[in-house]
Amino acid sequence: MEQILMIILIMIILMEIPMNNYRFIHLLYVPTMACNMACKYCYLEDNTKDEWNSYDALETLQYAVEKFRASKVIPFNISLHGGEVTTLAKEDFEKVIAYIDSYYKENEMLIESNGFNVAPPHIKTNLYDIEKHLDTIQKYNVSISGSLDLPLEVHDIYRVTKGGKTTREKILQNIQLLEELPNHKKVSATIFQEHFDLDKIVEDIKYLDQNTCLDMNDFNFMIGFDYNSNGLLHPITEEEQLALYERMKQEFTGTNLEEGLHNAWFAEFGPGYCTNCNNCGDKFFLLEKNGDIYSCVRGQKHKDFYYGNIYQNTPEEILEASHQKIYEAHHKMPLHEECKTCKYLYLCKTGCPFVKNVYHTSQSYTCKLQKELYKDWNLREDPFADETLYEYAKMMHPEESEKYYPTRNHEYRDLRELIEEDPKLKYIYDPNSYEIEIDGETYPLESQILKGERTIASVGEESKIWLRVKKHILEEESPYPNNNAVYIMLLSGDCIQYGDEKRVKQAHIMTHQIYKGVLDQHKKGDWYEIDITNLLREYYPSLSKENPNNLFVTTTDLRDYHYQKQKNNAYYHMDAINLPFQNIEFYMLGGEKNDQ
Repeated sequence: MEQILMIILIMIILMEIPMNNYRFIHLLYVPTMACNMACKYCYLEDNTKDEWNSYDALETLQYAVEKFRASKVIPFNISLHGGEVTTLAKEDFEKVIAYIDSYYKENEMLIESNGFNVAPPHIKTNLYDIEKHLDTIQKYNVSISGSLDLPLEVHDIYRVTKGGKTTREKILQNIQLLEELPNHKKVSATIFQEHFDLDKIVEDIKYLDQNTCLDMNDFNFMIGFDYNSNGLLHPITEEEQLALYERMKQEFTGTNLEEGLHNAWFAEFGPGYCTNCNNCGDKFFLLEKNGDIYSCVRGQKHKDFYYGNIYQNTPEEILEASHQKIYEAHHKMPLHEECKTCKYLYLCKTGCPFVKNVYHTSQSYTCKLQKELYKDWNLREDPFADETLYEYAKMMHPEESEKYYPTRNHEYRDLRELIEEDPKLKYIYDPNSYEIEIDGETYPLESQILKGERTIASVGEESKIWLRVKKHILEEESPYPNNNAVYIMLLSGDCIQYGDEKRVKQAHIMTHQIYKGVLDQHKKGDWYEIDITNLLREYYPSLSKENPNNLFVTTTDLRDYHYQKQKNNAYYHMDAINLPFQNIEFYMLGGEKNDQ
């Protein structure tokens, strides 16, 4: 029975299903396959024509969202892709945008309480016909992600209309039309060998920054890979990827664009991007107007990345297919030798499954660039890379995972030594990240198994209680801070017997999570400051009136890591068998203990 429960727990972790039984997904929607351009490296090749006249763009999206929601699958983000969304008729474009806007408003509390930010409706566009939709874009504050070729001088070679006309000048003119709109607008550029003129790329980034309304700190580089350009374009090598990055650092460090250089410009290759999921089939979906669902824009129209049709399949069937197909894509080739010893496997997860299958490799095609970015972003090397390798192999290569089972050093290790060598443990025990204020008196919170003496406060029925959390703690060692939460546990001073081991422990009264999206609304200097008076007051009747009760605070990610560490390290398990998180003990005023 214990083994069965463990398997179920592992499956939940692997599928990344929130414990509230909701699944949150990113949904790209393609309301039309039609396109007004014929880019030489278009991933859709000859599919950019709309053959779905029998389907209504809005009805398909509405049907899909409601069918997902009925199965507790909640799109936290709905973005429009194509084809080219601006080829829609004005009325159809506005109907779809208005629906997304109303959906966000209706579901804002649910989405944000689960750690996701609600943003305005968003479109990906080539910008060529955007002027006909400016009224809708302004009305609904639509954010815009456009695409250009850099250097600009090659734009008209590779990005032309279906009639062969050049597009650069019209697109630049359309960008100027956006200047009066407060909407967020950005662009991205895909780099192939044919674009690899670093001097001119630098020159054009500066030009766009100085002469357009584009937010060039939110610009994105993308590295092209060749699977459908008919030999017209060629991928840059990994050494050239590094040269691109190094040249951008050299040119823009210390300038007004340094923020973009260290964040958005190369974000596609960072740990927060879709390619760095354990299984992106659990989170990312592309829905076409005819109901077909694929993995993403890369997998669109490829049978190995087709998950089903929303009109023909249940959400459960689609989710099962998506998980299995991404698993199969990662599993086709054995683990790469370099990945077996890489201390960044915990961030990279071996890269995009689609591109790996294009290149017939089991390693990310931007591996060297990613490692350089991780170093510059101060993302630590994994001190337990052998454990990470074993866990990854269990997910993607279970038939050979046992040969990667980590060996253990059986020399006894002190808890403080374990904390010192594991940066993630440091934040579990950090004595400076939390404090609680009770009726005007502030108590710094420390781990109960490290602090030298007990601190016991007093709480009355009318006490006012504030929890303060250092803002950085939700980001430290967290690959997805927006999914992270402050995790509060309330225990009674009265003990009960738990489990098969018949261990006597304090009775667990309440667990409560406050996600980053909510905490961001309660900033005060370097702290989040949250009034938890009413939250605790709900549970006062269940607390001990005789013995000191316990309040523990940590984050969701750090709590998960604590239990993972317990599982993998016997010495840590022995020293941290009791809850190690920062805590305060308190008597409830009016109890017998306080009346004496």
